[in-house]
Amino acid sequence: MKKHKGSILVVDDSRSILSTLEILLSSEFAVVTPLSNPNLILSELDRSRYDLVILDMNFSAGVNSGNEGLYWLERIKEKDPSLSVVMITAYGDIAVAVSALKAGASDFILKPWDNDKLLATARMAAELTESRRTVRQLKEREALLRSVIGREMPRIIGNSQKLKEVLALAAKVAPTDANVLITGGNGTGKELIARHIHGLSGRSDEVIVTVDMGAISETLFESELFGHLKGSFTDARENRQGKFEAARGGTLFLDEIGNLPVHLQSKLLSAIENRQVTKIGSNIPVETNIRLICATNRNLNEMVASGLFREDLLYRINTIHIEVPPLCERGDDIIMLAETFLRDFASRYGKQDLKLNLQAHEKLLRYNWPGNIRELRHTIEKAVILSESAVLGADDIVVGTRGGGKTTAEFRTIGEMEAYMITGALARNSGNLTAAAAELGITRQTLYNKMKRDKP
Repeated sequence: MKKHKGSILVVDDSRSILSTLEILLSSEFAVVTPLSNPNLILSELDRSRYDLVILDMNFSAGVNSGNEGLYWLERIKEKDPSLSVVMITAYGDIAVAVSALKAGASDFILKPWDNDKLLATARMAAELTESRRTVRQLKEREALLRSVIGREMPRIIGNSQKLKEVLALAAKVAPTDANVLITGGNGTGKELIARHIHGLSGRSDEVIVTVDMGAISETLFESELFGHLKGSFTDARENRQGKFEAARGGTLFLDEIGNLPVHLQSKLLSAIENRQVTKIGSNIPVETNIRLICATNRNLNEMVASGLFREDLLYRINTIHIEVPPLCERGDDIIMLAETFLRDFASRYGKQDLKLNLQAHEKLLRYNWPGNIRELRHTIEKAVILSESAVLGADDIVVGTRGGGKTTAEFRTIGEMEAYMITGALARNSGNLTAAAAELGITRQTLYNKMKRDKP
């Protein structure tokens, strides 16, 4: 008979019982670990992953109350509620064994036992553990992905030669599992390209999980990416899957990877190289099966030269490099995008049949769009909201300049003023969010939150 792939921990103070069970269970299970000291149970569960614990009811000489077994049963279930525990008990302890079942034990084995019955009980208990863990993982994954599944992303719009080159490279790399690095300025549509690659890949039936690396606090980095176990730190009230595990079978998109601090880059590199992660509070690695796509608006080669980015990590994420062109280099794509945004916002705000005249087109084409597609979108939305006629002209298209300034009287809302100031700061600092945040007098985290709020 084929061995069961599971692992069993047998805990009993009798050396002869341990030896007998080890020999018997080894005929069907891949790993059988004997343990005579119950005080070592929890550390053993930390060290290795088990599918079943076979636990004696009594360990102290002359004590037959079963309370010791019940105590350790409770500790095991606290540590891993899905782990099956089968109690070993003497015939006269059946009442105690029933109490153990009520406390969470999966079954009990009577001494002396029938070998076939014991093996059958062990098989069913181990399979129960596997089923519980599968259900738990699915629930954790469902909770994590609720905000991802069903999220609609704008389609890629444009006909320019530079965009065609980007899409051609994306189509070529998509069928592979090669790691992809997407670079380009803020608002150029790097996430759209990542989702386009995922949609053309063999993983398209699975999800793409997006992580904004700049928005994750350093203290929560491992929890967000690798997951944690209940009780592993303050506020860890339940088990949680990390983004690596949630993206299993699909694509993991790490946005703004250039903002990851150096001391955390080694942990990310280890996860990528080993294709496994370890949750906080656990010593048991979890295998990962992801397609990795990263994006940044920063020059990683310059960061490597400055010691701000690990060269080995850059090699790992940069198998294929795709540079997304700025909007100002995409010619008539500006008009196509503007017309699309115009229709969308006209419908949203109940202003049907709005049009852009020729002068508006010319103004849109003349402007250099330092904020790229995101700035264009905000500009068209503002024009639609403030429009007083069915035709929008050049005066209705209010744009900023890299060196110019505006007075507060020209803004209708605080949000407009913030967007303008953020766009200008990013342009003056070549997209460096840390420098832009310093110029604006806010933290990088606050700047990220404001950009994320306004992100299309």
